[in-house]
Amino acid sequence: MEAREDLGLVHVYEPGREDAPALLLLHGTGADEHDLLGLGRALHPGAALLSPRGPVDERGANRWFRRLREGVFDVDDVVERAGELAGFAGRAAQAYGLGPRRLVAVGFSNGANIAAALLLLHPGLLRGAALFASAAPLQGRDPGPADLSGTDVFMAAGAADTVTPLDQARLLAGQLGDRGARVVVHEHPGGHTLPPAVAGAAAEWLAGLR
Repeated sequence: MEAREDLGLVHVYEPGREDAPALLLLHGTGADEHDLLGLGRALHPGAALLSPRGPVDERGANRWFRRLREGVFDVDDVVERAGELAGFAGRAAQAYGLGPRRLVAVGFSNGANIAAALLLLHPGLLRGAALFASAAPLQGRDPGPADLSGTDVFMAAGAADTVTPLDQARLLAGQLGDRGARVVVHEHPGGHTLPPAVAGAAAEWLAGLR
């Protein structure tokens, strides 16, 4: 599938059924707009797939926002890049005729972090999100108020994850829940990966969204 360079971000789009959700696929560090297409199809066959490329270049690796060093985010850049991604998502929804189908973000690692920033900073943009190996994107900064009632979030976190410690995932789950989101947390014994059983649980969760 050939990538497009309009609407503000390099991306690919795959149409889906009218009765299926639209998935905003957000890759991890070093991947690109093609990386999560297979996962998106597996999570919800028939879903429309909108998959952009992270605009930040970190020594040749695509990312969604800058970091100061391993595990330390440039929070100001997180805020700015979340705004850019929200603008792209709105333009893409209009361009591709997604209509009333609100987007459900699916993100891994750095992609899950920017999806979490969309939830906290742009409430109402996403119907929900499946966040795999995610951290609290604003780290020590108070996210501020946000009304996330009616928003569903599936989170998967590994007890042996040394990239995104479990306490970071739990912090994010608390931030989202405190703002009214319905959060399901799937903790597994693995590391910074997406085990098949977790993907299956996420697919069941996604099938239950209305």
